[in-house]
Amino acid sequence: MQTFMLRAAFAGLVLGASMLANAATPAPAGASVNIVEPTSGAVVEGKFKVKFEVKGIALAPAGDPTANTGHHHLLVDAKSIVPAGQVIPTDDNHKHFGKAQTETELELKPGQHTLQLELGDKNHMAFDPPIVSEKITITVK
Repeated sequence: MQTFMLRAAFAGLVLGASMLANAATPAPAGASVNIVEPTSGAVVEGKFKVKFEVKGIALAPAGDPTANTGHHHLLVDAKSIVPAGQVIPTDDNHKHFGKAQTETELELKPGQHTLQLELGDKNHMAFDPPIVSEKITITVK
């Protein structure tokens, strides 16, 4: 019986710790993110500059534990944003800017594309609620 109780207590601790580890970071009230350049509807060359901005939250590199900070993730042709508390993946549709960068040069194939920013916390997790920009559409020549 004592062994069962110890195992049950240990399982409870492990479960509680894993739930806390996956808990979403609360978004600061009024925090927002925006794509400054290019604007929606823009026609751009194959290689072009994308500028980001934040309001109501500070930028910090990934891993920095400072409260009320995050870093950019650029969603390129992504079908949807990453839900609160989920890790933003690293793939062709999710570009990470974990050094707190505020702009990048992007090269895309000719055609129509969508861009959207999603701010991630120190662990690349989406805030609760997610801090996202409007999705813009651009055309690459």
